[in-house]
Amino acid sequence: MLPSSPRFTGLASGRSLRPLPAFAIAACLAAVLLGGCKKGDGDAQAKDADKGPDAIPVEVAAVARRPIAASYSGTAPLEARGESQVVAKTSGVALQVLAQEGQAVRAGQVLVRIDRARPALQAAQAEAQVRKLEANYSRARTLAAQKMVSANDLDQLKYDLENARAVWNMARLELSYTDVVAPISGTIASRSIKPGNFVQINTPIFRIVDNSRLEATLNVPERDLETLKAGLPVALQVDALPGKSFAGKVDRIAPVVDSGSGTFRVVCAFDGGGLLQPGMFGRIRIDYDQRANALVIPRVALLDDEDDPAVFVARGGKAARVSVKLGYTDGEWAEVLSGLKQGDQVVTAGKVALREGSAVQVLGAQATKAVARAAAPKSGAKQ
Repeated sequence: MLPSSPRFTGLASGRSLRPLPAFAIAACLAAVLLGGCKKGDGDAQAKDADKGPDAIPVEVAAVARRPIAASYSGTAPLEARGESQVVAKTSGVALQVLAQEGQAVRAGQVLVRIDRARPALQAAQAEAQVRKLEANYSRARTLAAQKMVSANDLDQLKYDLENARAVWNMARLELSYTDVVAPISGTIASRSIKPGNFVQINTPIFRIVDNSRLEATLNVPERDLETLKAGLPVALQVDALPGKSFAGKVDRIAPVVDSGSGTFRVVCAFDGGGLLQPGMFGRIRIDYDQRANALVIPRVALLDDEDDPAVFVARGGKAARVSVKLGYTDGEWAEVLSGLKQGDQVVTAGKVALREGSAVQVLGAQATKAVARAAAPKSGAKQ
């Protein structure tokens, strides 16, 4: 008979001890591990809390001084200062057409010659009648001195002679209309006649434009009536000639404000005869004031609050919201009258995510150095 299995006996109580079940051992191990994990998580959170929020990457630009101009900008098409429709003042067949499109002509130059046979005969007939009446009137005056012709008959002859002279002058004027001349100097813009065509009276046959000077008319809001004056410099750019700028001036200003639109007319003049042509669409800028040494910032640095203009300034790795008073705006620049000083670093990119006191990381080596210099303690300061 085999000996029985040994039994463990308690020292104090004398009771036997049995082995723990497997599930109890697993539960104890899980509790120990869970406690260790929670402790590790707590340590990581504590470290993150000590580290603080992440810095927001931003781009900055230094407040600087540069020339700036106050200006008004608008758009308008270019127009020729002078333009004329050439019409025929008499009827007839066009024997010669002496001008072509694009040709420069001067005032009084003959453009078309119309058949003049009929008006020439009418003028000759009127001239013969005048010569006849002149002879009759001369004889009547001699007879009137001898009391052989009454004063009434002499007066009648005189009136007949004056009427005949008027008819003759009319005939000569009609004869002169057979030469169609240019009423103004300029360039032939269009032609609607060919040799051999029959020309009707008062029919337009040419269009002449005087492109020696070009004009552009702006409709400007009435609030600018006091700032815009005749003689101010004007800069022009046209879509047809990108990259080129043309200088002009304000030629005249209409002093009457249109009650319907609340605008007044400003006419700008430019020298023509070169690249500029009538009909081109122009972008116009009128500079009415200049400041040679203005304190400016990029316009992109301004926050979207028109009632309270402000910017974020990077100082010592933090963002500070600063209210500013603005002056003129010129393209991508805005003048600052108060609130900033030269050298301040204003945030130009990344400002949407910023709040007062936000930690910032300045991107770009030059900007980083500038901010570092601003954050560094001054000489003599306590460390």
